[in-house]
Amino acid sequence: MNLNLELTDLCNVKCRFCGQADNPKVHGFQANKFMKWDVWKASIDGLADFEDEVDLCPHWLGEPTLHPEFDRFVRYAFENNAGNRLFRHFKLHTNGTLLDADRIDTLLDCANMPDQAPDTFGFVHFSVDAYTPAVYLQLKKVDVGARVYANIRALLRRREERGLQWPRITNAFIVTPENRHEARWFLDFWTRVFQGLDLPFDVVYDWPLRFRDNLYFRRLHQAEQADADRLHRAVLDELGVLGLDEAGAFIEEAF
Repeated sequence: MNLNLELTDLCNVKCRFCGQADNPKVHGFQANKFMKWDVWKASIDGLADFEDEVDLCPHWLGEPTLHPEFDRFVRYAFENNAGNRLFRHFKLHTNGTLLDADRIDTLLDCANMPDQAPDTFGFVHFSVDAYTPAVYLQLKKVDVGARVYANIRALLRRREERGLQWPRITNAFIVTPENRHEARWFLDFWTRVFQGLDLPFDVVYDWPLRFRDNLYFRRLHQAEQADADRLHRAVLDELGVLGLDEAGAFIEEAF
């Protein structure tokens, strides 16, 4: 069971390809709020009653790290998950703007608790989508791209300093007409970062299927999907990320 417990529907960036940016009150009368502690606690505690294996994500449309008690909420979930009695996997989707040093240690502490499976906290998925400040501002309407890059690198360095492997990092790049010329720069930059830390990583065109640090070149979802698919495929070909097998299916290559 994939379970999303949305901590908030608020977001501090306005990505041009996100429905939350177009309709901040997407949840109607319940819009623009933070989950209360008693709701989170009861929801987490209630997972003990599930017979099926649970994969947990504290996100849907908003930015979860905006929640003023984000660290407390996440720590509670992991501190009560001994033996993976509540959930088997956990992943965090974030824009990375609020990832300070204390929060980095919170994530690393939770991801490396000795009383649950090592891969319990599988991924932190960063929505990055740009290489230069100008394109980041164009796509997300706020000028915080440099901070996001610094925060992701700080998480990687801190993970290495502490001798840890989890969580894995996904840096996502949604291919759009505005950023397609930056795809190569994005790939080259993060390749240097990963290689500089001697970290193996994958380059993928769809959600990663194995637990490794990765760069995710994702297709844009829009009304004219065929146009977005063609653009996505053209950029992947330019990067040399994919080939086609004899049946015409994608072949994924790891760099």
